[in-house]
Amino acid sequence: MRSGWRVVTDLGLGVLRARGADAASFLQGQLSNDTTQLQRGQWQLSGYHTPQGRTIALLRLTALAPDDLLALLPLELLPVVVGRLKRYVLRAKVQLTDDTLQWQILGFQGEAPALPAGAVSAPYGASRQLALIPMSAGPTAAAASPGTREDWLACDIREGLPQIYLATSEDFVAQMLNLDVIGGIALDKGCYTGQEIIARAHYRGHVKRRMQRFTSAVPCTLSPGQTGILGDGRSFKVVQSVPVDAGHCEFLAVTHPAPTEDLATGAATIQITLTARQLALPYSLPPTD
Repeated sequence: MRSGWRVVTDLGLGVLRARGADAASFLQGQLSNDTTQLQRGQWQLSGYHTPQGRTIALLRLTALAPDDLLALLPLELLPVVVGRLKRYVLRAKVQLTDDTLQWQILGFQGEAPALPAGAVSAPYGASRQLALIPMSAGPTAAAASPGTREDWLACDIREGLPQIYLATSEDFVAQMLNLDVIGGIALDKGCYTGQEIIARAHYRGHVKRRMQRFTSAVPCTLSPGQTGILGDGRSFKVVQSVPVDAGHCEFLAVTHPAPTEDLATGAATIQITLTARQLALPYSLPPTD
């Protein structure tokens, strides 16, 4: 990871806005975390899943007001998520919109500087701040030492924080992405889409596929959704990857003991064989059966 950067202005994220008297209760029935606990000044990680428990997208939510919620997610997935959520609005008093053009999205290493009125800033990860600034506030002065999206991604990988993209949407059940360990699931909330599968995996303890962190032993380029087999025989599917020194890469990948099983379909579609060293995650994973 490159050091010395201070702010990233291009994170590749978009803004979903949910407004209306039923905004929180509507999302409560759709997402894996407890949206009734949302507050301004926090980013709540939550998953949006299919009825089969597979993760469509990961969202970071905050509340401007009890009836006005914002969610950050990859820009490429935003129209997919808005479109799917709108199918279930029915009579709920909630309006779902793509609000990306109304906000500047900035990521800071360390504390965020003083921000204009109307901005939302909250901790993200171990030592970062993620901020939304209204476009109406005008341009924000660039901070010293600008960083890149890869710098931000490198921090995510080091901290074991997953992301879902178009290439991996609906590939992983929540526990495969370690959402149960990093606070992305509220097991004590009511029903939501995919809840039955996710709860069954938790209470029966049958999660053999888990996201792990690796560094490649050889120069390579990996992208989300790419599959392969490791030197120890495990199959893997890439969640996130970032280039590091000498053409090598660090990456997060969901692994499985079977050497030829694609993690999404079960088909034998291994793309590469890769020598990689597993690195420690900053959190502990439950034992697998």
